Amino acid sequence: MGQLTLPQDGGCRCGDVRFTISAPPLLAMACHCTGCQRMSSSAYSLSAAIPSDGFEVTKGDPVIGGLHGATRHFFCPTCMTWMFTRPEGMDWLVNLRPTMLDDPSWFTPFIEVWTWEKLPWATTAAVHSYETLPAMEEFAGLTEAYSEQFRDAPPSA
Repeated sequence: MGQLTLPQDGGCRCGDVRFTISAPPLLAMACHCTGCQRMSSSAYSLSAAIPSDGFEVTKGDPVIGGLHGATRHFFCPTCMTWMFTRPEGMDWLVNLRPTMLDDPSWFTPFIEVWTWEKLPWATTAAVHSYETLPAMEEFAGLTEAYSEQFRDAPPSA
């Protein structure tokens, strides 16, 4: 496993949309819900919850795709890569697909959610597993436990 160094750049498959993260994730997740399975064309989607002030689109204009509701899923308008999500009522974070980073080798999911919908053979390295979502009062402890791994990281470049 690699080590997260900041800032870190990333982008879509074709390169028309690029972004930078300058803050470590609050939490790393794998979501097994059928919606994520369909949007990612995979067994689950991966997310790194990045504070909004630590995320910046530096090239291109992502478009909303997937469902067009209050939760906004952003895609590259050219290659249609699902890049990040801005969840409803949570403007303070961006759920980034970590495989969009130029170096995602540091990423490992810490929690997995919606496991009641997971495919029977799908497994992750997540430390915590939830049939749906953790209770709201659990998030503070989860983010604190997850952030411990970044405390001894080298300073940002």
